Amino acid sequence: EGEPATSRCGFSRRITALLNEQNVEFTLLDILEDETVRQGLKNLNNWPTFPQLIINGEFVGGLDIVQDYGDDASSD
Repeated sequence: EGEPATSRCGFSRRITALLNEQNVEFTLLDILEDETVRQGLKNLNNWPTFPQLIINGEFVGGLDIVQDYGDDASSD
């Protein structure tokens, strides 16, 4: 929600930081710019909240899932 450096959502800032820490290349979409897109993504992915991580067109999850991946990677 917004640009990464000035995101209006703490969850979005956190997921951006986690991806950056792992040197993951990503693109983003400011869902606050278009309510139709925002609601469409909620319905398409059957996930009510944002951020939503989508890899190669497949919905992976939200911040909690990304944090779990990060926790698993750091315990290896």
